[in-house]
Amino acid sequence: MIVLSFASQINNDAATPAGHGALKSKVIFCVRGVISPLLANIYLHYVYDLWANHWRQRQATGDVIFVRYADDSVVGFEQQRDAERFLADLRERLARFALSLHPDKTRLLEFGGHAAQRRAGRGEGTPETFDFLGFTHICGANRKSEGFQLWRKSSRKRLKAKLQATKEEMRKRMRLPIAEQGRWLGSVLSGFFAYHAVPTNYARIDAFRFHSVRAWVRTLRRRGQNRPMTWEKMQRHIDRYLPKARVLHPWPERRFRVRHSGWEPYAGTRPVRFCAGAVSNDRPYRDCLKIDALLTNPVT
Repeated sequence: MIVLSFASQINNDAATPAGHGALKSKVIFCVRGVISPLLANIYLHYVYDLWANHWRQRQATGDVIFVRYADDSVVGFEQQRDAERFLADLRERLARFALSLHPDKTRLLEFGGHAAQRRAGRGEGTPETFDFLGFTHICGANRKSEGFQLWRKSSRKRLKAKLQATKEEMRKRMRLPIAEQGRWLGSVLSGFFAYHAVPTNYARIDAFRFHSVRAWVRTLRRRGQNRPMTWEKMQRHIDRYLPKARVLHPWPERRFRVRHSGWEPYAGTRPVRFCAGAVSNDRPYRDCLKIDALLTNPVT
């Protein structure tokens, strides 16, 4: 498996003359704000997605899975030699467009149902983990069957940052009525649960709720020294305004089978494919080659 992160800056230089009145085209971030990620995503679709799909069809000797969100990507390989060759080819591919992989976030690691057994046979430790889209992905075990199970837990870094932001905002709302504070904090918890309340992540979402409640109690106690807020009084406000921590999302294979049962041949079987890569049309890679020529060759 390869965890990839593309460098966010493509090129800072403007287009420069190439001689005889021609201009050499260079890709730059000339637009900032909301539209910038959209433009980068469109660009990577032709630079990365279509090329990766073509590479899988022509070069891979085993199963390959691509998952990309914006400039972050995870690629799963059945064969280690495919992973090593793909990483080398990808570096060469991106260099053509003045792009590069993030040196600190790009890793080649062993992950999956047999990773723990293979590493144990070599006398190595537990399989490495990786962070993707706010979750730490872990090679776990099913408590009932003791087989492989993918564990997803909220990233510690993201969790601490979100909790710190919640505490700071709570201090700003110190003088507001308790009802208004409760409705605001309830909306924060609901939004956090809507994304993070996945199976195997209950402990993290429960911890986030606990520390958010404790921050609320401390805020109320700071503003009322004469009549301190007791836990008995506080519990009534908690039950009234704050949602309880519970898992809201189904298991990935169950949800994927319902939504994509006719499109994804591996849905419902192990390993579950989260994404099949670039969607094919009549001639996707031939169109990609045309765009390659337009982007890399001088424009007259």
